[in-house]
Amino acid sequence: MPGPLAGIKVVDVSAVISGPMCCQILADQGAEVLKVEPRQIGDLTRIGAFRVGNISAMYAAVNRGKKSVALDLSKPAGVGVLKRLVADADVVVQNFRPGTVERMGIGPADLQAINPRLIYVSISGFGPSGPYRDWRVYDPIIQSVAGIPSIQVHNEVQLPDLVRTLVCDKSTATLAAQAITAALFARERGAASGQHLVIPMLDAALYWSWPDVFMDHSFVGPEVSPGPTVSTIYRLQPTADGHLVYFYATDAEAFGLFRALGHPEWAHDPRFRTPQARQTPNGFEALGRLLGEAFLSFPTDELLARLHAEQVPAARVNTLDDVFADPQVVHNQIVHTWRHEAVGEIRQAKPPVRWSRTQHEPVWEVDALGESTEAVLRAHGYDDAGLAALRAADVIA
Repeated sequence: MPGPLAGIKVVDVSAVISGPMCCQILADQGAEVLKVEPRQIGDLTRIGAFRVGNISAMYAAVNRGKKSVALDLSKPAGVGVLKRLVADADVVVQNFRPGTVERMGIGPADLQAINPRLIYVSISGFGPSGPYRDWRVYDPIIQSVAGIPSIQVHNEVQLPDLVRTLVCDKSTATLAAQAITAALFARERGAASGQHLVIPMLDAALYWSWPDVFMDHSFVGPEVSPGPTVSTIYRLQPTADGHLVYFYATDAEAFGLFRALGHPEWAHDPRFRTPQARQTPNGFEALGRLLGEAFLSFPTDELLARLHAEQVPAARVNTLDDVFADPQVVHNQIVHTWRHEAVGEIRQAKPPVRWSRTQHEPVWEVDALGESTEAVLRAHGYDDAGLAALRAADVIA
């Protein structure tokens, strides 16, 4: 069945994660995506670890189902090829540093002059202006400026740390994909034709993290009641033989937690009887000490059974290996295994949205560098002579 974005053509001129993952989301919803990458080495992630030939695990995860076109955009002829690809496209996504695409002649004004209906997306670290405009940027740099490491503090070792996943890249990618579909919807309704979407990763990181990370910095008046933040509540809980994670938000969950730990009397302690009392510094610290001691009295399996019996949210801390055998992961069939003719067996997570009427079957293929170049260019009007001229000029491989 065609996906919701069937008939939409995307030209992906981005690299690494933020732009490619954005375009991967669009591909998983049925869009045709042409991946334009440097002729000699391709996307930077192609040369990363865990790879076979020029296909790495990271590259495969965010470029599956795309058609790879290897092109030298430093040459006028290469720019000419890109412009031909863009002439009938709906979306272009790029994440060069600000000013680069204008110097190359492929900025929004250049490409929208060819195709006025084009949705042109510019992703960058900090945006098109400002003191950090020209910084080279990767995910941990944005994490740091956005303050995210400051809340990744272990209770016992009070040192900041990075979130050990590409959280800013991936949050930017999902926000960009949603913005693109909104721009396409606006174009369809006649509210706008082509648009230029500017998406700084820093802005996306702050927008995405604000509800919980900045909950104690949102209200600035004097009448704000204090309390713990989510970052101070989240913790791995040691048990007698391992670790688990639990969380409670309501009185029912708090009192269920007390019963599960064998201390129903805590529900009557004035320090813990109400959410307000539990959130005062005195109540929060005292309860934390008691809970920590109580958890160490039980093995993990017994605790999980007791907590679930009391309807308290809790789970074992899986290792990455454990995830593949987790009963709910297996039941949901989240992990899809497929075979690539060069790489061999590949495991990837399936797109998470289940559509009742426009479910699109993902394309379980990953191109080698430039694998679709000739086919794509022929579909855009190049004949044998034209392709030979481009090869002779080292514009395509």
